[in-house]
Amino acid sequence: MAAGAMLCLGWWLLPLRIGTFFEPTNFSRIHEQFHFWIWMYRIHLFGMIVTVIAWVGLAALVAESTARVLIWPGAAVGSSGMVVGALGAAFYYHHGAWGALELAGKSPEAARIFVESLRIDTEYVTCLVRFGRVFSGLGLVVMSWGVLRYKILPAWSGTVALLIGLSAMALTMSLPNQLSYYLPIFHVTVLWMLGTGFVLCRDGVNISQRHREMAAF
Repeated sequence: MAAGAMLCLGWWLLPLRIGTFFEPTNFSRIHEQFHFWIWMYRIHLFGMIVTVIAWVGLAALVAESTARVLIWPGAAVGSSGMVVGALGAAFYYHHGAWGALELAGKSPEAARIFVESLRIDTEYVTCLVRFGRVFSGLGLVVMSWGVLRYKILPAWSGTVALLIGLSAMALTMSLPNQLSYYLPIFHVTVLWMLGTGFVLCRDGVNISQRHREMAAF
């Protein structure tokens, strides 16, 4: 729940959301609300890392069940994808803040030259963003399989996770240059995390005695 709240609040409250590539006008707008912008971006980034903590925590909860054969690999792959995605997001955070300070009071031409200097690096970073989304999606698919196979959480949680994971992989690989199309998947992921977190806080995980005995054996 904390991860979902940090992801959505940090993103929704950002005074400016940078697209796939920086625009010369981005930096003056960031500078206008500099401290608020960097703190909202920090909250969003922390949300990505807290997501990793949450997925690893879910895996730890099923350590005594055979469900771990799917939940653990799913959490590992999904977490690696989330960390890669966080590295991509950190690029935009760093260069947005740096550019806002570096270009304060300078001409639009200076901003244009600065943006051009970031072009090659940004092309590489978009690859990190894609990798992060694809592997986070793959991790969710594997985890959802474990949820549905072993019934450790309500069926809706596993089904939604499966749809999110498949959609993330399909959209990112079929339309690799349309990164903005991922936004609805991001919002659904946040809602899934909030809902699943609430269920975990209220009911915990459902581990049958049979699966405990099989894991012990």
